[in-house]
Amino acid sequence: MHTEFIDYAEGEATLEGYIAFDPSKSGPRPAVIVSHAWAGQDDFSRKYAERFADHGYLGFALDMYGKGVRGSSPEQNAKLMEPFVKDRALLLRRIAAAVHTVKQHDKVDRHRIAAIGFCFGGMCVLDLARAGIDGVVGVVSIHGLLGPNSVKPGPRPMRTRVLACHGYNDPMVQPDEVEAFAREMTDAGTDWTMMMFGHRGHAFTHPEVNNPQGGMRYCERAEGRTLAAMDHFLKECFADRQVDMGSVSKPWK
Repeated sequence: MHTEFIDYAEGEATLEGYIAFDPSKSGPRPAVIVSHAWAGQDDFSRKYAERFADHGYLGFALDMYGKGVRGSSPEQNAKLMEPFVKDRALLLRRIAAAVHTVKQHDKVDRHRIAAIGFCFGGMCVLDLARAGIDGVVGVVSIHGLLGPNSVKPGPRPMRTRVLACHGYNDPMVQPDEVEAFAREMTDAGTDWTMMMFGHRGHAFTHPEVNNPQGGMRYCERAEGRTLAAMDHFLKECFADRQVDMGSVSKPWK
């Protein structure tokens, strides 16, 4: 497997992505962008990029905060995330820069790109789907923040497919917010799916998380089901890329 860090830019910000792919595989292949949680790009997101390389894709762990900018405590993480939560146009520009960078790679089929995100990263990939950026065929939000943004929406019906994996007891996204998200996706006319895990809270796919009092705890079973659903979803999205949802005159059925 080939792995490397690469610098890319958004405005005046220098960002550092992490690429993984199988160099023995010839020709362009689908790419999966991994959007990190609130602490910044870390081993967890890079391991997911490598996992996608093992599956025959190009994996790209993006960087939302800037080269070398990472949080090491909940207070620091919240401070890093806050500007993007408040300015969703900035958030979209930053994740769109990652998409642009991936599209330029000679190993990538620029028409078959997907993105997955964890927690804060889930919000990022959902905004990517809402924007309707060309080539992005599907996104997966994993215990992500689901709230809508005020940025002008992209094409309607929304062309990008959406899978959201969510813990019913997640303290960061209450059931009424889940219902609002379901209405938003339905009104947007997109092909969307939500997996709801009963008795699970936030960060259920992260093995190092164990804070039941704070509503965050790893669950091996929920992680396994999430990975299985994600893998199936990505295969479906990449296989059906020739379907142009923008040409459909009615909401997806």
